[in-house]
Amino acid sequence: MRILAIDPGNEESADCLLVDGIPTVFGKGPNRELLDGLRIFRSQKPDAVLAVEMIASYGMAVGREVFETCLWIGRFIEAWEKSGGVTRLVYRRDVKLFLCQSARANDSNIRAALIDKYGPGKAAAIGTKKAPGPLYALKGDMWSALAVALTAEAQIKAEFIYPMPPPLVNHLKRIDAPAAETAVGEQQP
Repeated sequence: MRILAIDPGNEESADCLLVDGIPTVFGKGPNRELLDGLRIFRSQKPDAVLAVEMIASYGMAVGREVFETCLWIGRFIEAWEKSGGVTRLVYRRDVKLFLCQSARANDSNIRAALIDKYGPGKAAAIGTKKAPGPLYALKGDMWSALAVALTAEAQIKAEFIYPMPPPLVNHLKRIDAPAAETAVGEQQP
């Protein structure tokens, strides 16, 4: 499974490409460059899923930066879906619960959980310049992009294994609907 995840910002966003659970490419840059890169990447890797961290409201006042970030989230999704791509919004709370099993987790808890996942320990997960680990060179918001990618991957796998049943409404017979007619014009009992 190939997932391109974005931790969006109002001017710059971090991204991480996860291929079968391994982060292969990651970085951070201006949103306009990422938007152009999305269009190119989508044409080269049509099977990839775009996962974007979505902003949630907790009743607090927010500033201009939050609204600008929301606009960029929409632009990223529109660019991806316009070419037929599949997108997924991932909320921060879902990331915390998936990686740390606690809604109270913070960025350092998430980073520690990621190191444990790719470890054991920091030496194996991050490594050194001479012997880099799978998380070598990850910094700042790139950790969040990786966390979004892993959460999206787990959600997709869970939906594949345990698909949601069709809505119950489709299985109920409407009692106010007229009865079906038979071929000779008589109503069925």
